[in-house]
Amino acid sequence: MSRQVHPIEVRSFEILRARADTSHLPPLTRAVAERVVHASADLAYLDDLVCDEPALVAGWTALHAGARVVADVAMVAAGITRTDLSGPVVCPIAEPQVSGLARQAGITRSAAAVRVALDRVGPGALWVIGCAPTALEELITLGARPALVIGLPVGFVGAAESKEALRASGLPAVSNRGEKGGSAVAAAALNALLYHEETP
Repeated sequence: MSRQVHPIEVRSFEILRARADTSHLPPLTRAVAERVVHASADLAYLDDLVCDEPALVAGWTALHAGARVVADVAMVAAGITRTDLSGPVVCPIAEPQVSGLARQAGITRSAAAVRVALDRVGPGALWVIGCAPTALEELITLGARPALVIGLPVGFVGAAESKEALRASGLPAVSNRGEKGGSAVAAAALNALLYHEETP
């Protein structure tokens, strides 16, 4: 389903491409990098994003074949703007059972939400983590077999380390080096795959 692009978005991408040459990047890497920069107005992401084109192709293929999407927090889920997914974005962070599991297991609610979500979606989902490093750390340890992990949590405590662990895990992933990230850029990376309609 084609989407209508607002003139402001068109102009934003024109400005971005006037300031930075992204034409050398592979198609999906370029799409993700440009949309993250567009969402953040931060050209530094062009240098510190870590994308793997084959992993992005596999993620794109799974997404367009109907794979489920999991978000770590409601802000990430709200930022995923296409409505033609195979089902609603899975985001159990606010559910009472998540709080109960967190207390029982002595883990954060974000980590508990990953456990609950994995029980629902199983292998082959796309995971979009833009807030909680503990969610990313939990996902890495669970043997989730995701189609793709967009791991862009933000913060001074554990964010850089969790993304480094993601890269070391061998899971198919998008990440960045350092502490910055957040819900908007994580959702933007997923939206880039949703909006890219040409088969890569």
